[in-house]
Amino acid sequence: MSRRWAARLALAAGAAAIAVLVVFAGLGSLLLMVVGWAGLVLTAAGGWWLLTHTGWIRALAALLAIAAPLGVLILYTAAGLLWVVLLSLALWALAVSAGRAALVDDTPPGMPEHSAGRVERPFLIMNPRSGGGKVEKFHLAERARALGAEVVVLDPARHQDVAELARKAVRDGADLLGVAGGDGTQALVAGVAMEHDLPFMVISAGTRNHFAMDLGLDRQDPSTCLEALTDGVELRIDVGYLHAGEPEIRSAERSTGRVFLNNASFGVYAEVVQSPAYRDDKARTILEMLPDLLTHHSGARLTVRAGSLTKDSPQAVLVSNNPYERGDSAGLGRRGRLDSGELGVLCVGVGNAAEATELLLRGGQGRGLTEATAREVIVEADAPVIPVGVDGEALTLATPVRCRIESGALRVRVPRHRPGVPHTAPPMNWRRVRRLALTMGRTAAGHGAA
Repeated sequence: MSRRWAARLALAAGAAAIAVLVVFAGLGSLLLMVVGWAGLVLTAAGGWWLLTHTGWIRALAALLAIAAPLGVLILYTAAGLLWVVLLSLALWALAVSAGRAALVDDTPPGMPEHSAGRVERPFLIMNPRSGGGKVEKFHLAERARALGAEVVVLDPARHQDVAELARKAVRDGADLLGVAGGDGTQALVAGVAMEHDLPFMVISAGTRNHFAMDLGLDRQDPSTCLEALTDGVELRIDVGYLHAGEPEIRSAERSTGRVFLNNASFGVYAEVVQSPAYRDDKARTILEMLPDLLTHHSGARLTVRAGSLTKDSPQAVLVSNNPYERGDSAGLGRRGRLDSGELGVLCVGVGNAAEATELLLRGGQGRGLTEATAREVIVEADAPVIPVGVDGEALTLATPVRCRIESGALRVRVPRHRPGVPHTAPPMNWRRVRRLALTMGRTAAGHGAA
């Protein structure tokens, strides 16, 4: 479908979504909208009180969060208008999807690929426990060895220093380093690859595979990542660094920083995962700790400085190696680029139920969420040390913690053909869609007459 027709479909579907409400619900369409918005407000308020209180208030909040949406559905059904609401929502979803498809050409091109030289002695580290045993399930070690790679499969029964294993491999002549494992393990070995300016290879054998997703790798079949050894290209990507308690950071101090490929989190999430009880009972630990953390009765008070932005007392902070795409329908799950040269910064500071409701109703926009980009981010605290989640690993670092980015620092070897290369559509812009639907049509007609 051409951009012109996608834009026209978006406008038609959006108009139809409104028309369905007006035609079949009449004046009751206004009441439908009021009831729906009221249900969302009560649900958000109940969710906030559920997270920030204990005892009988939490019980009432849970009841409200469940009863509000159910009440809305019951009222719609009793009025015989549930199908009208569902049809209108489906048409609106089609309108947004078609509109974003019409705008897809506005998205900047992907990361440039470079020709990859032949490697003679690739060295791969594989964690047999990652991803529920993907290394064994997909016979990754055997397949890699058949392609000429030296493979070390980690022993689950004892701790092994993966960074030291990688350094030893380099001393023995390895000309490529790779990992089949989680994001934390990948970051440690990637740091060694950068020290020696060697290509780094990712095999999507972890549980979440966030880094592999942003590289476009196949997360369902990690064996396809091995094609990088025979038919690969290189990407030059940025790398984030964490420096703890240091008054000054210089570019030459790379070796003193902790590498992160995805993100570093501070605040509520980092505090919770540091709890000894978290591994045994995650849900209960979260519910027990959140009230005090969200209301600042426990945990360190943070201050974030990123360029011209200064944010005091956010409850949670996420610093990412390149910003996450807000236009992605999957939410904050994907980075469209890994070579922008900037860190992404998300600060969450919700003070009451009204701000929580605003975030929900505005689709993640509002006073409670602050976004920024910067080359350096400083996280200060009223405590000498704070918990930090780094690519899924729980650490404790001295304050202040400085995050910086180094552009194009890592050479990543990936298969030439990757099924998951992101084609993130831009955020919806109705004015732009309308202009495409009308102007492009007239332009096309003019060209036809000529």
